[in-house]
Amino acid sequence: MKSLDLGSNRAAVTVMKLAFPAMLAQFISVLYSIVDRMFVGNIAEIGDIALAGLGVCAPITTLISAFASLVGFGGAPLFAMALGEGRDPAAKKILSNALICLLAIAAAVTAVTFALMDPLLTAFGASENTFVYAKQYLSVYVAGAIVSVTAVGLNQFIVAQGYSAAGMFTTVIGAVANVALDPLFIFTFGMDVTGAALATVISQFLSFLFVVGFLLKKSTKIRLSFSKPDGKLVGKIFRYGASPFFILATDSLVIIVSNMVLKAYGGADGDKWITVSTIVQSFMSAITMPLLGISTGTQPALAYNYGAKNIPLLKRAERSIVILALSFTGIMFALSFPLARPVAGLFSGNEEIVSLSAWGIRVYMIGIIPLSLQYAFVDGMTGLGQPKYAFILSMTRKLVVFLGCLLILPRFWGAEAAFYAEPIADIFGACFSTAVFAVLFPKILKKRQNENA
Repeated sequence: MKSLDLGSNRAAVTVMKLAFPAMLAQFISVLYSIVDRMFVGNIAEIGDIALAGLGVCAPITTLISAFASLVGFGGAPLFAMALGEGRDPAAKKILSNALICLLAIAAAVTAVTFALMDPLLTAFGASENTFVYAKQYLSVYVAGAIVSVTAVGLNQFIVAQGYSAAGMFTTVIGAVANVALDPLFIFTFGMDVTGAALATVISQFLSFLFVVGFLLKKSTKIRLSFSKPDGKLVGKIFRYGASPFFILATDSLVIIVSNMVLKAYGGADGDKWITVSTIVQSFMSAITMPLLGISTGTQPALAYNYGAKNIPLLKRAERSIVILALSFTGIMFALSFPLARPVAGLFSGNEEIVSLSAWGIRVYMIGIIPLSLQYAFVDGMTGLGQPKYAFILSMTRKLVVFLGCLLILPRFWGAEAAFYAEPIADIFGACFSTAVFAVLFPKILKKRQNENA
């Protein structure tokens, strides 16, 4: 596959060629959980309660993905900067250290999750009815964590070399396999929730084989290899990956708190509200994950030209990223209202759950367009070598505003009020991030331009 020229003067075209495969890849990746939930929700007799069980697992599966992002989204901008500066040996060393980190993290996450599985599921909102389904799914999913973490993390280094189509193909392989295997294992073999998890693990393994095989090809710019771990470099990768990691990790925390709040304030209907929240979060992720694809998938264009000190091209690239993100969320906002109810109906045949889920989706969509600015500017900061600002902006939105609203609103207006925490946080986060970026962006570029080669 042909590599993209990240230093091309056609900045908008470069951004598009990076963004669209990344968007599609992220959308396809989120299909893993969405497809699982859709099939599980339609299992005869146990569908709704089993779906709530998968919702209880969501914080843990999200956290596992966050660790892949810590290394992938942390190492890839450094990797692209090294390529932009013409330091291929340094880029090779970054990739090697990233591989070691991914393998070590995946092994640790697997061991800890198996050791603490029962208390974790109980603490995260599992009831007597949902616990058995949550444990069935998670036991199989965690067993395959090493391939999922490694595949997702290393795939960012394929994209960072300009092989955006190959990066997309990684997720296409897994998603297509998952769609084919889910009904086979769940219904034909009668494995129910366990079958859904097994289909996901097998699909992730196929993606893993493709990623490793691609990075070992002789025609790849920077090939995968092993070298001695560099503690200083690993620390730098973690600093750069802190923002995307904590975005996903706090998503996990938000799901945990949300499940606990819904269980506490939902009373006898606690499991029902967790099912509704699971459907709403699934719809939301089908928008935010492609949006993340735009903001992180285009980081190589920013990082490469930051490394090359091509300031005019960097400005045009950032402008194109913002326009693309706003356009995407504008379209999705318009489509979400007519699609909310039909999509909710794919997860459940229960009319009450479908109606409440459609309402929840429309509430979440209130702040989706402003949210695109949060993503574009926060991940833009990481691409410009400023992870500390990206981290602060991310944490302000999630930990301060979102969690604050999630804990306070239901105290006065009941379980339903918890759904309004999302749009409030999205709108605040967008305003705050835009203001900070407007002040810092010119200063960052001026400082970089004045640095010695």
